[in-house]
Amino acid sequence: MSNAPVNKGRRRFLTITTSVVGGVGAAAVAVPFIKSWNPSAKAKAAGAPVEVDISKLEIGQMVRVEWRGKPVWVVRRSPVILEGLGVISEQLRDPESGEPQQPTYATNSHRSVKPEIFIAVGICTHLGCSPTYLPDTFSEQVNGVASGFFCPCHGSKFDMAGRVFEGVPAPLNLVVPPHQFVDDNTIIVGIDGEAV
Repeated sequence: MSNAPVNKGRRRFLTITTSVVGGVGAAAVAVPFIKSWNPSAKAKAAGAPVEVDISKLEIGQMVRVEWRGKPVWVVRRSPVILEGLGVISEQLRDPESGEPQQPTYATNSHRSVKPEIFIAVGICTHLGCSPTYLPDTFSEQVNGVASGFFCPCHGSKFDMAGRVFEGVPAPLNLVVPPHQFVDDNTIIVGIDGEAV
């Protein structure tokens, strides 16, 4: 057993140095680990807003874009289609859009900011299939209704405002995503806003 005097300054220096080196090492390991929790660039891009040019969209025509990995439909409706939306209310499960399937600015009979432009996530609210747009032959599915969306997987039917008909498997209207009109020809899907 040695009776050499204890060098307290040296001991303090070694303790501080070891603590600092350990802290730097822990930070060096923690930074990449915590960074790995952030979404990838691909994931960030998938959730980013999508700009849609509707300048060449004809009456009755539909454009499909992808937002957050889901198909989004943009359809230009005719005045005749808009007039017909009020006629079929008694055949619909939720004609007044009481369920929160759309932003507040699209809670109206045509479920859109601008009546002639309908925007919806193209996924059936039953089991997630993608309905088919039938611009001229929907009357084969619902008598007297010329245009609509039909899900061939289980037979769900939606009108031209994305409202679900009674007696089909889908429980809710189609989802209207947040969107904003930048001008008459440009929509941004993924950002809430009213018409310009």
